[in-house]
Amino acid sequence: MTEKHKYAGDHAHAVAHRVRGRVGAKGELIPLRKQRDEAGLRPRGDVRTEEGRLVVEPLPALKDVLREPPEVVIAPAGVRALRSKLSREAER
Repeated sequence: MTEKHKYAGDHAHAVAHRVRGRVGAKGELIPLRKQRDEAGLRPRGDVRTEEGRLVVEPLPALKDVLREPPEVVIAPAGVRALRSKLSREAER
């Protein structure tokens, strides 16, 4: 649905009904709470550009990350050896 923008006066044109956040004075993005909730955004989400558009992705929830299998598996003995090596390097 479209309507004439109420601040455009006689030069009004049709605009789509949609909710918009804003960009603050220092360049910070300020999406509305409804937008953040719908997108699942939390502080420290990932932001990137893609084909001239800004893409903001939510961080996955910790419970979802923990459900995924680990990418690296290290036996306890390997962890102890790595800790010892790192400790020796830090003492230098």
